[in-house]
Amino acid sequence: MLELSRKAAGVAQSEIRIMSVECEKVRGINLAQGICDTEVPKPVQRAAVEAIHSRQNSYTRLDGVANLRCAIARKMREYNHVEVDPEREVVVTAGSTGAYYSACIALLNPGDEVIVFEPYYGYHVNTLRALDCTPVYVTMHPPEWIFSHEHLRNAITPKTRAIIVNSPANPSGKVLTREELEFIAQLTIENDFFVITDEIYEYFLYDQNLHISPASLPGMAERTITISGFSKTYSITGWRIGYAVCDARWAQSIGYFHDLAYICAPSPFQHGVAAGLEELEPAFYRDLAMEYRAKRDLLCTTLEQIGLAPSWPQGSYYVLADASALPGSNSKEKAMHLLANAGVASVPGEAFFSGGGRNLLRFCFAKTDSDLQEACRRLSRLSVGAPAC
Repeated sequence: MLELSRKAAGVAQSEIRIMSVECEKVRGINLAQGICDTEVPKPVQRAAVEAIHSRQNSYTRLDGVANLRCAIARKMREYNHVEVDPEREVVVTAGSTGAYYSACIALLNPGDEVIVFEPYYGYHVNTLRALDCTPVYVTMHPPEWIFSHEHLRNAITPKTRAIIVNSPANPSGKVLTREELEFIAQLTIENDFFVITDEIYEYFLYDQNLHISPASLPGMAERTITISGFSKTYSITGWRIGYAVCDARWAQSIGYFHDLAYICAPSPFQHGVAAGLEELEPAFYRDLAMEYRAKRDLLCTTLEQIGLAPSWPQGSYYVLADASALPGSNSKEKAMHLLANAGVASVPGEAFFSGGGRNLLRFCFAKTDSDLQEACRRLSRLSVGAPAC
């Protein structure tokens, strides 16, 4: 009898995408999905169009075009303080998810355990499950999203193969401190496993928080796979341009598995991103953080005023808010109530936890000012009752 594979039978659609669909049905404002609808920088637009007209539309080398790999290596040296060989240690990928998926296939075996901080990004966990790896959760606690050193140490077993680091984090906005990262580095060196670090939000930093790449710490370059991309920074989520940076021993296999699944990242868009890295001044990235801090402040202040207390994010462009005051027995019901009564879509908090989050909602503030202001006006009209006992 024809049927789905055992893996496919257990797959459920992302709550982020589900809420986006529900939002479209009622023509609401989508603060659920991080689609980042702000303007694409002019040099990025221009170079992509020029690449199309100059027939840069064929397959590239499996690890990407040379000018982009060199630009990524330069950026890694100047911003992340990590020395990288663009010929052997950079793989351009189909978004940061392509980098993550290819790295997991290259480095992990079925049955391996991978430590994940929760609240987590669903794609991180679901990719592990698709590869028959076991996520092991270490819970962070609001409002600062602190994790217990003892809990992390106790999560390590002989089966531990890697730890996933996401800083600044989706969905919490947590920015890991140097002390926290040094503790993680100590454990990974002592127990000899990988760090896979997702740094896609590295420029979205608020309140004097600093981004520190794990690969820049002593002894960590050889065991760290840095994945990132340009979807968020340049507002090109649909272009699918990301990268993996790591020791050449791992990069070759990551590139091989990426080639099997994707062949290469879109050719003309690679040239567009390279121009962004080459031409945009440091002020662009500083202004980006200031622009998004203002968006954060507007949304978080609104949430506070209506009784949905937010954990103010230190970075990224998401905020988790306490939705205890909304009706509903779980976060999905609370999210649907908010959508029905305010016309604003959020993501149920349970999408980011292995067993918690029932009173949390995630909001995305990567929106045009007009859309975000309208969302806040709608939220301000919402009548939020006292939380149920």
